[in-house]
Amino acid sequence: MNNLLFMPIVIPLITAICLILLWRQRVIQRLVSLVGCVSLFLAAALLFSFVAPGNVLAIQAANWPAPFGITLVADTFSALMVLVAAFMGLSVAIYSLATLDPERESFGYHPLYHIMLMGVCGAFLTGDMFNMYVWYEVMLISSFVLLTLGGERSQLEGGVKYVTLNLLASTLFLIATGMLYGTMGTLNLADLGERMRQPETLSDLQLGLMTTLPILYLLAFGIKSALFPLFFWLPASYHTPPIHVTAIFSALLTKVGIYSLVRVFTLVFIADTDFTHTILLVIAGLTMITGVLGAVAQMEMRRLLSFHIVSQIGYLLMGLGLFSPLSLAGTVFFMVHVILAKSALFLVGGVLHRVAGTYDLKKLGGFYRSSIMLSILFFLPAFSLAGIPPLSGFWAKFALVRAGLELGQYAIVTAALAVSILTLFSMTKIWAEAFWKAQPPGKVQVDADQISRTLASGQTALPLLLPIVVIAALMVIIGVAADPVLAISQQAANQLLDPTDYINVVLHESASLANSP
Repeated sequence: MNNLLFMPIVIPLITAICLILLWRQRVIQRLVSLVGCVSLFLAAALLFSFVAPGNVLAIQAANWPAPFGITLVADTFSALMVLVAAFMGLSVAIYSLATLDPERESFGYHPLYHIMLMGVCGAFLTGDMFNMYVWYEVMLISSFVLLTLGGERSQLEGGVKYVTLNLLASTLFLIATGMLYGTMGTLNLADLGERMRQPETLSDLQLGLMTTLPILYLLAFGIKSALFPLFFWLPASYHTPPIHVTAIFSALLTKVGIYSLVRVFTLVFIADTDFTHTILLVIAGLTMITGVLGAVAQMEMRRLLSFHIVSQIGYLLMGLGLFSPLSLAGTVFFMVHVILAKSALFLVGGVLHRVAGTYDLKKLGGFYRSSIMLSILFFLPAFSLAGIPPLSGFWAKFALVRAGLELGQYAIVTAALAVSILTLFSMTKIWAEAFWKAQPPGKVQVDADQISRTLASGQTALPLLLPIVVIAALMVIIGVAADPVLAISQQAANQLLDPTDYINVVLHESASLANSP
């Protein structure tokens, strides 16, 4: 079963190679891309089914024993993230069939998309810091090209900001990793975790550096996660590419950064948690507040939702900063929820743009009277994002708020509740402008027939609406029947706080398998 760990990396790689070989075969490329996404989702589901009972799987590439070789490892948290990433990859791939223009398709969209998915899955499954850096670079290169594909002026401007800040983050990441290796003599996460749990074996120099290196990693991952005050590249760039590209970016890229923070600050950097996690809580609060205030000020739907990406990242960091079983379970639950909700909102925005030809809320209107279905598909993720019961966002925020109250962290709880109110305000602003108010005079009148004709043109209704319907249904199911997801989240949190099985499987069981004839 350990060989399953290769599949979420190998499948996108093989798919990308096939797509390059079929460069000029547009119809076949689309079919191969969908087959690749379905295969990735099935492999991720199979991997998760073996890990969900509480197992940890690990394998050593080329039979090099840990901690010397390349380690791939999956516990509940990483397997869940691979599963959600594969699901979103499939959903957005289906949606892009209706929104992807032939020009961008001919520039290599499909292979780049799968290379990005490979980087995301690799980052979730890697067991050492250097290969985490490698997978980040795979994501950065592919996402930069996807961001600028088409060469529009706004895309190039956003791409420059995007790549400049992310290259700075990569430089900090590499510097910190070099210092970590020079200090500890290893980059294997399990090996580092085991050593940090035996402080008597470490020198004063090693202990000292292991309390300062977390700040470098916080800066590196903070830029990639769009944390305060390093987030400004995201709303300056995410609104520029086609909406399906923005949707997959919002779903996965910043979440990989948060995943990395959770992994290293629960497994490796545990020497001075009072200091480091206090900093994390402060940054979480400021990220929530600045993100939502930026969203409230926007009247362009993509910009507004981009600022909300920043705001919701603050909740994820809040759970890590509180550092309790309940808060970490809340972070895992919130990660699943926000990936679904943000993606659905961007995809609905794409449908509105397809019908009305604009993302400007002042120029939109009348959609509630014209299409109840579109209204419901916006309402569910929007109010889930605001934490309205019984949708998925309510339970995620409830877990985080309860954890904060139990620990007496009233400041961050107050910030989280205030930001939820402002999130509700900004979601109702979209509702009032795009759905509730009448269509502004002088604009193309949006009525039911107009919507039907637009969606039916080129047989686009099914790929446009099916992913949104499925995602919205999942949010309702997760909200109404939250117990299984909460149980999985709690299991993931327990494994993060007590990584004994993770360390033993990587350093001992997988090493034994690697040394066996």
